[in-house]
Amino acid sequence: MDRIQIRGGRRLNGEIRISGAKNAALPLMVASLLTDEPLTLACVPHLTDISQLAEILAGLGVEITMNGNGHAEAAIGRVLKLHAKTITSTEAPYELVRKMRASFLVIGPLLARCHKAKVSLPGGCAIGTRPVDLHLKGLEAMGAQIELKEGYVYASAPGGLHGAHILFPFVSVGATENLMMAASIAKGTTIIENAASEPEIIDLGHCLQAMGAKIEGLGTRTLTIEGVERLKGTSHTVLPDRIETGTYLMAVAAAGGEVELVGTRADLLGGVIPLLESAGVHIQATNRGMRVARNGVHFTGVDVTTEPYPGFPTDLQAQLMALMATANGVSHISETIFENRFMHVPELMRMGADITIEHQTATVRGVERLHGAPVMATDLRASVSLIIAGLAAEGETIVNRVYHLDRGFERIEEKLSALGADIKRVKG
Repeated sequence: MDRIQIRGGRRLNGEIRISGAKNAALPLMVASLLTDEPLTLACVPHLTDISQLAEILAGLGVEITMNGNGHAEAAIGRVLKLHAKTITSTEAPYELVRKMRASFLVIGPLLARCHKAKVSLPGGCAIGTRPVDLHLKGLEAMGAQIELKEGYVYASAPGGLHGAHILFPFVSVGATENLMMAASIAKGTTIIENAASEPEIIDLGHCLQAMGAKIEGLGTRTLTIEGVERLKGTSHTVLPDRIETGTYLMAVAAAGGEVELVGTRADLLGGVIPLLESAGVHIQATNRGMRVARNGVHFTGVDVTTEPYPGFPTDLQAQLMALMATANGVSHISETIFENRFMHVPELMRMGADITIEHQTATVRGVERLHGAPVMATDLRASVSLIIAGLAAEGETIVNRVYHLDRGFERIEEKLSALGADIKRVKG
C-alpha cells in the first residue's frame, strides 16, 4: 500500500493550479442520466472517486469518453463526454456503491427517467452515519414507493415522479442535489425548503438550467423547480475546488512561504478567508486567483464551528486543526456536521499536538513545533491534515493508507513538491 513520505521544515514558494471541484463534478456526472443527449464536462479532476462513479454510470448504460485536458480560467482538467442515450440497467450494485457515498445520487435521476431503481446503501469515509433518510423521504413525497431490503433501496414510481413541497429538518447537500435533479423532469412543481446553498449546488443548478431545467432560488435556502418533459445535452465547466483551495491556503500558512493559487476564487470559500486572516495569514486576490503568504510571523489560535455554507466547512476542519496545532494560544474547533470527524486527533497527537476533545469540541493548545512520526490516514480530509502537519514538523513523517488522498486531492505530492516541499510517494 502506498505511503507519503515528508521531511518537514521547508518553505513553500511558487504557484499551484487548483483542480476542478470533486464535489461538483460527481453530481454533474450523475446529471447525464437525465437526458438522452450528450453532456460534456470540462475541468474534471483525475481522482479515484471520479473513476469509480464513471464505472457505476457505465454499468447503467452511460457511454463515457475522455477527450484529454481542457483549460478554463487558468485551471486544467479532463474533459468527459457522458451520453446516456439508453439506460440499460437501473441497478447500482453494492460492490461499486459501497466505495463512495456520492454514487447514491443516481437514485433520483433513475426514478425520474426510468420510474424505477435498485441502489445499494452507500459507503465512503467512516466519519459518521450520514443517513440517506432525507433522500428517501423526499422521493416518497414525490410519489416514489420505497422498500429497504438486504442492504438495497428498491424504489419505483409507476406513474412517474410528481412535484412536492419538501422541508428538510436540517441542511443536506446530497439530498438537495438528488431531489433537485429528480424534480427537474418530474411532473409539476417541487419546492425544497432549507435546501443547501453550497457553490457545488449552484454549479449543478446552472448546468441543469443549461440543459433546460426551470430552477429558481439557487444560492438561497428555498429552491423552486418546475418539471419539464425532457432535458437536452450541454457543455459545462466544473467550478474550482474550494476545499483544495482552502487546504493549500493552510498548507502554506503552516509551512511558511508565498504561493499563488491559480484558477480559484475567494467567493467560493465563504467564511474561510476572514477566519485565516484573523489568525494572521496574509491572503490577497490576484488576477489569476489569490496569493497566500506567511513570512516569519507566527499565527494565532482561532475559535470556529463547522456549519453549512457560507459557514466554515466540515471538509476543512481537520486541515485547520493541523494548522492550529502550532499557533500561539488556544483554539476551539467544534464539529456540528459529522459525529466521527475527529479521528485525525490521535494521529496529530503522535506528532506532538496538544489536543483534548469534549463532546463535539476539540481544544487545541498550540505547541512550538510538531515532530515527524509514522501516522495513519483515517479518511479523506484527515489524510491531508497529516500532510499539512508533516510539512510543518521537524523530521520525517510517513502517512500510511493514502488511498484516501487519491479520492479527493489530485496529484498532491507533485503539486507540493513543485513548491519546494520534500515530499514523495513511496510505492507499497
